[in-house]
Amino acid sequence: MRIGIFSDTYPPFINGVSTSIRMLELELIKKGHTVYIVTVNSESMKYKQEGNVLRIPGVPTGIYDYRLTSFYPFKAFNIIKEWNLDVIHTQTEFGIGTFARVIGKQLNIPVVHTYHTMYEDYVHYITKGHFQSSSKKIVEYITKFYCDKTIKELIVPTKKTYNLFKEKYKYDRNVHIIPTGINVENFYKENVDKKEIEKLKEKMGIKKEEKTLLYLGRIGKEKSIDFIINNHVKIVEKYPNCKLVIVGNGPDIEEYKELCKTNKISDKVIFTGKVPWEKTKLYYNMADIFVTASKTETQGLTVIEAMAASTPVVAIDDESFNTTVIDDLTGYLFNTQEEYIEAIEKLLRDDELIKKMGNQGRINSLAYSSSFFAERVLNVYKLAIGDDSNKDRRLTTRMKDAFVRGIHGE
Repeated sequence: MRIGIFSDTYPPFINGVSTSIRMLELELIKKGHTVYIVTVNSESMKYKQEGNVLRIPGVPTGIYDYRLTSFYPFKAFNIIKEWNLDVIHTQTEFGIGTFARVIGKQLNIPVVHTYHTMYEDYVHYITKGHFQSSSKKIVEYITKFYCDKTIKELIVPTKKTYNLFKEKYKYDRNVHIIPTGINVENFYKENVDKKEIEKLKEKMGIKKEEKTLLYLGRIGKEKSIDFIINNHVKIVEKYPNCKLVIVGNGPDIEEYKELCKTNKISDKVIFTGKVPWEKTKLYYNMADIFVTASKTETQGLTVIEAMAASTPVVAIDDESFNTTVIDDLTGYLFNTQEEYIEAIEKLLRDDELIKKMGNQGRINSLAYSSSFFAERVLNVYKLAIGDDSNKDRRLTTRMKDAFVRGIHGE
């Protein structure tokens, strides 16, 4: 199968979507398929093609490091046309995603789409707190328009996102719940150098006898990191040898540093800033407990990564997490401040419980392996192609092209 994955974000840009795409790409290649990537050139306003990766010029959006392309770059169209794709898999609704819709329609290629982001939770970055209600309505309209009119099959990572489309957006077409997979083996403790972990702890000033809570992700208001910081005040009153490590960067990092100063716990909270993705496994394996209070995730890949690293998870009882974190087995789910503190304290006073939950988390993380994920996505591709009346025409075109190349000795 010849597969085109279209996305506004792709390595070296690092976030959950980018990591997910790269993992899917590698697994599809392992299974014998040809994969092409169409993404934004995040470094310059030039076209760049390396192997099967085509980078299109894009302009900064002002939201983190995201860039958007024009909706119809002609040069890219001519390159993609030569690929003779069987299916297009879009990973974003706008920019590259819009271009993919046009490509799919003009070349009669079925489009499969994965919905990654709960955009309604992010409009404040553009509106700066104004027109929140109307902005969310616009986001809802655009999302419904994109998914209703242009795609064959829709993939979402959790039931939470499924409910958004089925119950709120009244989406009446197929919605496939496929949790995003990860390379779980990468986070296994035996695949991490213990000496590197020791060096990391030494660098951060964490002593051997100290316990660590870890948050890893974007540092933004929508992640509710203030909840974790404010509650850490009460935790360190009882467990002064407990430190909170916050890994990542974002628009609100300075505000949260100030919050730590206000709460007089700056010596108990460590902000690492942005770290390379390949180094994140060190932090997961360094931590005793992974924590998150975010309600804006579509799935929460960091939770799965923590589980793969045998680190128990304490997460808010949200649909993004409650099918992954099994309460009182791989960690704890909480709804209130009191439940959060109680869960942390249970683990802090019982090393055997940390070990037991961590081991079970690793076992459960296997359900999110990259190979299993790719197999399920392939089934959706086959469904989209099987329902495509133009597949025979594309196959004939490809055979014709191959025949012509054979005549010319190519």
